[in-house]
Amino acid sequence: MIYVAPEILERVNKWLTPFFDTETQHTIKEMIAHDPEGLEDSFYKNLAFGTGGMRGIMGVGDNRINKYTLGKNTQGISNYLKQQFQGEDLKVAIAYDCRHNSKELAKVVADVFTANGIEVFLFSDLRPTPELSFAVRHLNCHCGIVLTASHNPPEYNGYKVYWKDGGQLVPPQDGEIIAEINKLEYQDIQIEGKKSLLTYIDTEVDDAFAEASVKNGTFGVSQTARENLKIVFTPLHGTSVTMIPRVLKQAGYTNVAIVEEQSEPDGDFPTVKSPNPEEPEALKMALEKAETIGADIVIGTDPDCDRLGIAVRDANGKMVLLNGNQAMVLMTHFLLKKWEADNRLNGKQFVASTVVSTPMVRKIAEDFNVIYKEGLTGFKWIAKMVKDFPELEFIGGGEESFGYMVGDFVRDKDAVTATLLACEIAAQEKQDGSSMFEYLQKIYAEFGSYQEELVSLVKKGKKGAEEIAAMMKQLRDEPFMEIAGSKVIRIEDFQKREAVDFHSNKTEKIDIPKSNVLIYYTEDGSKVAARPSGTEPKIKFYMSVNAKGSGPEASEILAQKLSAIRKHLNVG
Repeated sequence: MIYVAPEILERVNKWLTPFFDTETQHTIKEMIAHDPEGLEDSFYKNLAFGTGGMRGIMGVGDNRINKYTLGKNTQGISNYLKQQFQGEDLKVAIAYDCRHNSKELAKVVADVFTANGIEVFLFSDLRPTPELSFAVRHLNCHCGIVLTASHNPPEYNGYKVYWKDGGQLVPPQDGEIIAEINKLEYQDIQIEGKKSLLTYIDTEVDDAFAEASVKNGTFGVSQTARENLKIVFTPLHGTSVTMIPRVLKQAGYTNVAIVEEQSEPDGDFPTVKSPNPEEPEALKMALEKAETIGADIVIGTDPDCDRLGIAVRDANGKMVLLNGNQAMVLMTHFLLKKWEADNRLNGKQFVASTVVSTPMVRKIAEDFNVIYKEGLTGFKWIAKMVKDFPELEFIGGGEESFGYMVGDFVRDKDAVTATLLACEIAAQEKQDGSSMFEYLQKIYAEFGSYQEELVSLVKKGKKGAEEIAAMMKQLRDEPFMEIAGSKVIRIEDFQKREAVDFHSNKTEKIDIPKSNVLIYYTEDGSKVAARPSGTEPKIKFYMSVNAKGSGPEASEILAQKLSAIRKHLNVG
């Protein structure tokens, strides 16, 4: 007989009651008989909200994405909305991406909301995540939901929650909603939707979003420059194909070649190992097409169209990939330059980034006398800054994970408008006889060369989660006193919300919400951060190094520093 732990069986037995459909019960019985390891992973915990909402493998059980776990979430949110907005006619917007079951799960979520008397605006087909953020405020909704697992593998799906300001959930709402969900049993879910409260939406919101994207993402580049820019674009089988070609055309970019093999939305993502524009392999087909047609720029977006990868030609005419930090540096510098040229900077503007991103953004902001704000990983914290400082204008902000947000009409990373911004930079530089690559080198020459690298270690399942916890514990209990031969001068522990400065031997408080992040700073200006991913079974190490000047000599110094840090951390 196969052994199953009693605490797992207790959870499992709840799913074998008549409330759950016969197919679900049959699957669970098969797992009991033949797959106890899979059963344990499906039931050992409740799927949790992380950095970018809730993501998980689709299947049966408390630790899986399915109609019951999402239904319970939605019931909890319905209860919370009624508590927070008593007497108001509640409205929610719902979108979904190209993943398997997204459309069906979106309808389940819509039915639970309408069963609770809440009006729902449901997109009639797949749409980019940033359009959902826009739709929440455009339709005066109290809340928004998007069904997506971003760039995770095909077996994943997810559930992101947006509040009435268009930003993702942040404290205290996230904790209060989770507490409300945890009070519920599955049998508490109201599932009989009311058709009278469901409205399907498409063109009206599409038109408004496209218009807003063009307004916020264009900066006076000439029509001739736009027409002369040769663009290769790939949606990597995702939702961006519904909006980016349209927005580029509307803005005047007529020379756009789409990678046809990757243009059809497909949850299997058949042409890539991972639909993540952070991975060079994902843009391989687009780069090949760029060489064939002599393109100036390549842009690829992830399945839900909130992050983008960019490739441009270097000094030798070879296509090179920009990392997320480099793209963010270019976009921020370009925006500030444009705002300055238009005499729009008066000390009441800010740009934003995150604690694991490049320090260059702060240096650039200071050079333009623009306020710089920094938050935890995730654009929900940047959106919160926009809400928390209404007296300041938000210019733009980004993070290392290939995301950027232009203006505040969308309150999340937005690959639609960021794609347009990237093309504006490339078109302007080409017209001026330069390139995005040369522009980046000029910025390095002025501010010093910075290079960042991310190493992610995948640790799946319950055992993996325990390994990640043990690694973070060791980094705290036995901290490095030097990294790659450079003395550690400061350690920031966001779990404890405190920093230790070894020069002054003082401990300072960190005025940022608690999070499982640890950052080391060394004497030579290097920075190493460690954090478990909030959405994937990974522990991530972020490395940042710098050197004076630019060019091959600086690049060689940076490469050597990064290699030494990887060796010291034993991560490749």
